[in-house]
Amino acid sequence: MSVEAIRRRRLEPDARREQILSVAIRLFGAKPYADVSTTDVARDAGVARGLVNHYFGTKKDLYLEVVRVMLTVPEVALEQLPGGELPERADSIVSWFLDVVSRHSTSWLAATGAGGMAGDAEVNAVIAEAVDVAAAGVLRAVGMGDDPSPALRGMTRSYVGLAIWTAQEWLQRDVLTREQVHVLLSTALVAMVERAFPQAV
Repeated sequence: MSVEAIRRRRLEPDARREQILSVAIRLFGAKPYADVSTTDVARDAGVARGLVNHYFGTKKDLYLEVVRVMLTVPEVALEQLPGGELPERADSIVSWFLDVVSRHSTSWLAATGAGGMAGDAEVNAVIAEAVDVAAAGVLRAVGMGDDPSPALRGMTRSYVGLAIWTAQEWLQRDVLTREQVHVLLSTALVAMVERAFPQAV
């Protein structure tokens, strides 16, 4: 047995699941949904196809997890945000967002565009859930996460939509620079917190 085969066999279940998911993120980012199979994912991950099914279920279940991961703000990102005044916190969360979308640009763009699955009810539900989670993260980052009103949540979801569309203008259409996107999103967030959010509390 080769050293590589031994290494793969010794991967812990969580690490193996993450390995499969990482490959799926790359493949679904590079190709439309219809052009990726669980066999492709298994081959590139160096595992049996049955293991992909074991961890994720069907191809669609795997794709939904890819979309969820690409669009959801992880808890660790919020924990690492610095304290300080609002402009610094807004700058930090925008920097984190732009770092993530630029590092995984093809996969993130595929996820935000539903990768050829636009209109699918389950995909739309996952995207809506991810937007809700992102909005909750933004509210926590600006110190307004305790029991927000429906109106405040709605305003913050609108900001998340702005962030998604603006990043697409940068990554997909190439009409904005990263610096321009950063200024727009951080300035908009500070203005919303100071002027619009108080109207929704």
